[in-house]
Amino acid sequence: MSDINKHLKEAEDAMDKAVKHTASELQKVRAGKASPDMLDNVMVSYYGQQTPLPQMAAVTATDARTLMVKPWDRGTLIEIERALQNSDLGVSPKNEGDVLRVMFPPLSEERRKNLVKQVKNEIENGKIKVRNIRKDTNEALKKLVKAGTPEDDVKKAETNVQNLTDKFIKKLDEMLANKEKELLTV
Repeated sequence: MSDINKHLKEAEDAMDKAVKHTASELQKVRAGKASPDMLDNVMVSYYGQQTPLPQMAAVTATDARTLMVKPWDRGTLIEIERALQNSDLGVSPKNEGDVLRVMFPPLSEERRKNLVKQVKNEIENGKIKVRNIRKDTNEALKKLVKAGTPEDDVKKAETNVQNLTDKFIKKLDEMLANKEKELLTV
């Protein structure tokens, strides 16, 4: 029975991790409000190495549509500015000598709809990960039957795996509803 519990625990942990990953991806989708998280994936060329922007500068939100980037090394300001301009964020930072101000324009209706599509895609990727974990766990449970575990115990475990899957899919659906509402609210 302990093998079954081990598989169930591993499945739950993996599904939880998949949902958390999806949530972190959704945080990067801008919903009209500027957030320092939005710059986490901006890579800056620093002495020939691609370095994440948060490792090179303090990023703070000064208001709902503006982020301030204050590099720890002033010599990197130009490289950070270039990285922001080349990013897929669609922003042009304003260089103020020792800091950069990154202004985010208000979202158009078309942009909002595109962001909703992007969010739906991220949620679907999360659901696929959860379903794949279910499939892998069920395959591992079936192997336990061949190893001598009672079939009834494995059937109960498969039901538990399905319940876990349903629980995490529901969480993803709730995340989608919340993010969609956030994006479409003007």
